[in-house]
Amino acid sequence: MIIPAILEKNWEEIEKKLEICRSFANTIHIDFIDGKFADNSSFLEFEPFKKYSEYFFLEAHLMVEEPVNYLDRLSSAGFKRFLGHVEEMSDQVEFVAKGEQLGAVGLALDIETPTSDIKVSLEDLDQILLMSVIAGRSGQEFDKIIIPKIEELRDKGFANIEIDGGINNQTLPLAKNAGANMFCVTSFLFKDNPEEQFRILSSV
Repeated sequence: MIIPAILEKNWEEIEKKLEICRSFANTIHIDFIDGKFADNSSFLEFEPFKKYSEYFFLEAHLMVEEPVNYLDRLSSAGFKRFLGHVEEMSDQVEFVAKGEQLGAVGLALDIETPTSDIKVSLEDLDQILLMSVIAGRSGQEFDKIIIPKIEELRDKGFANIEIDGGINNQTLPLAKNAGANMFCVTSFLFKDNPEEQFRILSSV
C-alpha cells in the first residue's frame, strides 16, 4: 500500500495536498511533531481534518511526548489509525489499549530504536511503523540500516510493516523485498505529478 504522507506547518499547505490526493488515494498519513520529540514542529490542530475524514482513512503519526494524550482529539477529528513513537511514550500498554478503543493502533520506532523496545505483544498491534530516516523531517535519504529490522519483524510473522522516510521507486523494492508492505511517501510523491508518482510506486 502506498500512503501519501503530509508534514507541514500550516493548514493551507496541508489542505492543498489533501485536495491533490483526493483523486487517487484512500489513506493519508499526517505527521504531527511537537518540537520536543524532534528539532522540528508541524501543524498541531486537529479539527480542520474533520471534513476530510469522509474522503480519506486518516492515519496520525505522533512524533510527540506522550502520544496517548492526543488520541481523543484525533479521534474526534476523524482519524482512524494512531501510530505513536515508543521513544516518548511512558506506557505502551496504555497507548495501545486507548488506541484500540478508538480505531487501529500501532507503534513507531525511530531509525536507531531496536524492535526489542516494543514492550507489548505484537498480536495487540495493527501495524508497526519503522522510520528509514531520522524522524522529524521529510526529504532525507533512505537508510539501508532499516533492512534487518524489517526482516526481523517479518521473521516473527508480523504482517503490517510500514516504512517512512526516503521512499521512492528505487528504495521501495528494497523495503518490500525485506518484508514491508506499507509505504509512506512525501517528497517523491509531491515533487512532480503526484498522481503519476503514485501510479509509478503502486506498480513497483
